[in-house]
Amino acid sequence: MLIYNPLMFKRTLSGKLSALAKKFPVVSIMGPRQSGKTTLSKKVFEEHDYVSLEEPNEREFALADPKGFLRRFTGGVILDEIQRAPDLLSYIQGIVDKEDSPGRFILTGSQQFHLMEKVSQTLAGRVAIVYLLPLSLNELLGQKTPDPWEIDMLPEKKHRPPFSLEEILYKGLYPRIHDKGLEPHDWLSAYYRTYVERDVRDVANIGNMEAFQRFVRLCAGRTGQLLNLSSLASDCGISHTTARHWISILQAGFIIHLLPPHHANFSKRIIKSPKIYFLDTGLLCYLLRIREPGDIPVHPMKGAIFETFVFSDIYKAFAHSGELPPLYFWRDRTGHEVDIVIDTGKRLVPVEIKSAETIDSSFFDGLKYYISLGVPVSKTGVLVHGGDALYQRENFAVRPWFQCS
Repeated sequence: MLIYNPLMFKRTLSGKLSALAKKFPVVSIMGPRQSGKTTLSKKVFEEHDYVSLEEPNEREFALADPKGFLRRFTGGVILDEIQRAPDLLSYIQGIVDKEDSPGRFILTGSQQFHLMEKVSQTLAGRVAIVYLLPLSLNELLGQKTPDPWEIDMLPEKKHRPPFSLEEILYKGLYPRIHDKGLEPHDWLSAYYRTYVERDVRDVANIGNMEAFQRFVRLCAGRTGQLLNLSSLASDCGISHTTARHWISILQAGFIIHLLPPHHANFSKRIIKSPKIYFLDTGLLCYLLRIREPGDIPVHPMKGAIFETFVFSDIYKAFAHSGELPPLYFWRDRTGHEVDIVIDTGKRLVPVEIKSAETIDSSFFDGLKYYISLGVPVSKTGVLVHGGDALYQRENFAVRPWFQCS
């Protein structure tokens, strides 16, 4: 089993983080638990003091006497898990208004629920917000992340990674699993339990936790599909309003992402519901009760798991560059579809995702149809597949799974 040292994990976000800390008095790093926020902030801001608000004594001090708590830090400080003491934000505002010192406060948070709104409102104009998700494939392999805006350009061919596609789908990309060589099922089980029993209880008053956990597994079974709240609510035995609320909780904890449809003035009506994607395939496989990598090739959701992996890696390529991922999908009511549309502002780049190793000419049908619509689409497109081939086919960059972003 390959074990990766976390010191080898050069996070793409590092450079952007350093640059922002030279311009803004507050930098906020948001992302799921265990995505590497603490490790990254300590590495980039080695001279800063560090406080974890998960520590009961520190949290109690911060809640009881915010001014006294902050008065201890005359220089820069990292305040880890700021959502545990959100009232500190108002006092931080007062400090930076008096002393506009760049990089004074580095905040990390693992829950967007209410926190993002509070950070944005309280520290408007004073804070830069970035997102750190679990590792991208390039970060895991110690490779430089290519420019995500040029995904339709054919890159140099890289060697196949020293692990199989099924192995990485099963393990997912939370750093600790690869750092310590942990058994994914055991670690993800504990991770999920902590998320449900602690984080969810912190942000929402969910009376029926059993129903909520059933809801999460039902969502896992729908990754890569259009979000149908009525169907989810019916299958889970909850109201439509509750289903909508629970979806927002999963979004807030960076468990899922809702990919919106791209609205353009096409001749045919397009689908307006978002698609649901999990942000880590390891957690997805755990929720689908997949027990080993060898189960994936014969699993009925193999294609959806692979699509989720590719979406997540492209999403991370943008997010870890400090960009808001400009990702959408497109589907009309006659069945034509493009899995991902990247809106660069100047052109729309379509991306098709197929888990098959062997390329079939029909894989390009959706890309060709989309380009034929005459919208400001790139004249090129991308096909990501489950094999090793990297080549140009007509106007399309054909990419293997390990060079999907």
